[in-house]
Amino acid sequence: MKIIIAGSGEVGSHLAKLLSYESQEITLIDSNDEKLTFPNSQLDIRVVQGDCTSISILNKANISEADLFVGVTAGESTNLTACFLAKQLGAKKTIARISNPELLENENIDFSNLGISELVSPELLTSKEINMVINRAEFTDPFEFDDGALITLGLSATHTSTFVGKTVVEAAEIFPETHFFPISIKRDDKTIIPRGDTVFHSGDHIVFMTEPGGEEELLKLSGQNNGEIKNVMILGGGRVGKKVAEDLSSDSISVKLVEINKERAEELAEELAECLVIYGDGTNSELLDEEHLDQMDAFIAVTGDSETNIMSSLIAKAKGINKTIALVDNLDYYKLTQISGIDTLINKKLLAADAISKHVHKAEVVAISQLDNMDAELLEFVVKENSKVCNKTIKDLDFPRCAIIAGVIRDGKGYIVLGDFKVLSDDRIVVCCLNDSIQKVEKLF
Repeated sequence: MKIIIAGSGEVGSHLAKLLSYESQEITLIDSNDEKLTFPNSQLDIRVVQGDCTSISILNKANISEADLFVGVTAGESTNLTACFLAKQLGAKKTIARISNPELLENENIDFSNLGISELVSPELLTSKEINMVINRAEFTDPFEFDDGALITLGLSATHTSTFVGKTVVEAAEIFPETHFFPISIKRDDKTIIPRGDTVFHSGDHIVFMTEPGGEEELLKLSGQNNGEIKNVMILGGGRVGKKVAEDLSSDSISVKLVEINKERAEELAEELAECLVIYGDGTNSELLDEEHLDQMDAFIAVTGDSETNIMSSLIAKAKGINKTIALVDNLDYYKLTQISGIDTLINKKLLAADAISKHVHKAEVVAISQLDNMDAELLEFVVKENSKVCNKTIKDLDFPRCAIIAGVIRDGKGYIVLGDFKVLSDDRIVVCCLNDSIQKVEKLF
């Protein structure tokens, strides 16, 4: 599949990395030569320097042969224009990154008339991700495959966890009809792909794959209570903060939103009737105390400044807030989830890249996501008739020890599978593997 990506920022570079795992023919366009240096030297892709809205540059990138054109520059109008031109010049499918969620929410606007196949809004993806985290407040690492057919959920084992001191096999006997399965363990600085004889330790951070309904079983096994979120404070009234406030307020959650810009705060107060909008500096601990931060069930920091979001979330954590979520732009910060003490760090650029990669349905790898603070990847494969895994039971597969089948989606339904499960053509297989095992796994598919 020939894919052209316009924009070599964090979204474009990460997307190029994801798609290069699938051995796609990738061309990356950017007007800044320095931004192309790293992808050109580290990835097996072609780079073209120039303006993606230039017809000559698009032709230089062989746009007429492109199966997919993706516009993910920082400029919304640039992406829309580039997609329009790409379609006119022969690209089969186009995807544009947008910053204004209203373009997606308004059903009366049909962008397909302009040759734009899909719109992706990092802001909408971020608000959806935050809602998913809030609705599963006891867990970290929530990630849905195929609209929730399978769900990854992470939690930290404590002395109250029923499975501590038990092997994976022994823990599974507590719930014979297993609806969840451990797929990755972070122990100190080491990432472990669990096997049947792996023993759970107190302090382990474990990521499970679950079927719908497996969450309650998992909570019982972990010895934790499913704490209901009733009161939430949001720091930052930008597009993400506003959307999150709207969504949570509609779920009968009491929301306080703190915004440092007076005009924006007044505007939000008029538009968010169900939400209490507070004008002030959310990094001021005295203000947070006055607004009863310690009575909140969750704190969500989504300002445009990563450091502000991290520091305010740490203040909230120090006040005893059970669930803290911070939006970060810097990918280096994104790796600090477990270390920082903040429950969830979200990077909207990574969300956008992951979402776009799922549109490449002709590829064998249709989704890829890195587990927070773990040296492991989640890959979703579509089984082809000629692949080595087709028509074989899982126990008969020559799977690397550093990889595990986390679940199978068949006809839209998710399954946690054991050794006797037979893999069929068109099954969607979710695999969790250490980074150095990816190529070995790909060969099986």
